[in-house]
Amino acid sequence: MITKTGITAVIAILCLGVLGCGGLRFSEISPDARDFHPRRIAVLPADTTAFAEAKGVVDRLFAEALIERQWFSEVVGGEAIGRRLESDEAFRKVVAGYLAKRANVSFSDPELSGMIGGLTGTDAFLLVRVDYWNYTTENDKKLAKVSLSITMVEAKTGKALWTAAHHKISEYLIIRPDLPDVAKDLIREMIGYMPH
Repeated sequence: MITKTGITAVIAILCLGVLGCGGLRFSEISPDARDFHPRRIAVLPADTTAFAEAKGVVDRLFAEALIERQWFSEVVGGEAIGRRLESDEAFRKVVAGYLAKRANVSFSDPELSGMIGGLTGTDAFLLVRVDYWNYTTENDKKLAKVSLSITMVEAKTGKALWTAAHHKISEYLIIRPDLPDVAKDLIREMIGYMPH
């Protein structure tokens, strides 16, 4: 016969098991995100400093995944923003100034973020960083690893509404999976948790 203590223990174990499954490695949503529903969003070109081979690929994949979701009336992708950064010096200065303040003093300047929103015609923008983009071997296992960090910024206020980091690892024996395919699955999974 099962006792109340036994039932309680089983329920506790099941709850812990459920909590340990799924989800992102890191995800933080601002309380302000509850009342913010952007209609237009931009993705600034991904920071691929450590992994140049990911340049452009991640930007394209993010734009495709966001358009696929149909949450936004307009998605301005990283490739389009990158082309504009090359041709529009004023825009380049605004974006560079904003990113420099974030990197150097951890400050999301509301004036500069508002200018980015105004110049791109968007309510919010995503900052994407590629943390891993490589093939490796661990404990005699061949792995394809992609890791990304994302921050969603409300353009008007400069507030970070959502920050997330996650990775996807594909094990293989002979045929290496394409890293863009691994990244595509990762981006789709991460965007599923994004407030909208």
